[in-house]
Amino acid sequence: MSDAKKILIVDDDEDILEFLSYSLSEEGFDVSTTKNGLLALTALEQNKPDLIILDIMMPVMDGIETCREIRKNTEYDNILIAFLTAKEEDYTQIIALEVGGDDFIKKPVRPNILVSRIKGLLRRTAHTNFVEKNENYIIYHNDLIIDKEKVLVVREGKMLDLTKKEFEILSLLASRIGKVYTREEIYFKVWGSELVVGDRTIDVHIRNLREKVGEYNIGTVKGIGYRVS
Repeated sequence: MSDAKKILIVDDDEDILEFLSYSLSEEGFDVSTTKNGLLALTALEQNKPDLIILDIMMPVMDGIETCREIRKNTEYDNILIAFLTAKEEDYTQIIALEVGGDDFIKKPVRPNILVSRIKGLLRRTAHTNFVEKNENYIIYHNDLIIDKEKVLVVREGKMLDLTKKEFEILSLLASRIGKVYTREEIYFKVWGSELVVGDRTIDVHIRNLREKVGEYNIGTVKGIGYRVS
């Protein structure tokens, strides 16, 4: 199918590659595979996918470093990255999100669960986003300048290096100064209604945002949510 969503699977385990490739191909996805991060970077140059399923523990270049390299290239900003790993430590998940991962799926995973998670991620890209790309809209708040059209944030004259989700969360909160956005609202606007993410996911992004834009710019309303204050 020419309009099928493209998925690149990166894993050094042949059995995993075969299992994932079969499960996703059966759902109509255009699937390609490769065995390590370095080969994945080459594959991106040849055929840009919509989503990458990325193992963490791999030879040559591991998944964390691969994701970090991908996120350095703005040409790949719209590619979704789902980490798939047997590692269960919290710090592994935090690092995976910090380097730009969009989801974290633990092995082993049932085919129907995997397909559901992948479809949920892809639905988010088709979901109406609150960041209007065609709207020339700039928000000035405290020491921040948020340009929604150019997708950039400037603080005290210096451009900040935000991930795509950090920018989307900040833009949402700043779109109505003082309004408290619940976790559910943030999930819906940024991740899409069909994707379920854990509390730790949003905590990591808010923590990282505060480090970059200043603690005073993002407030917490205990038990409710967050606001630009």
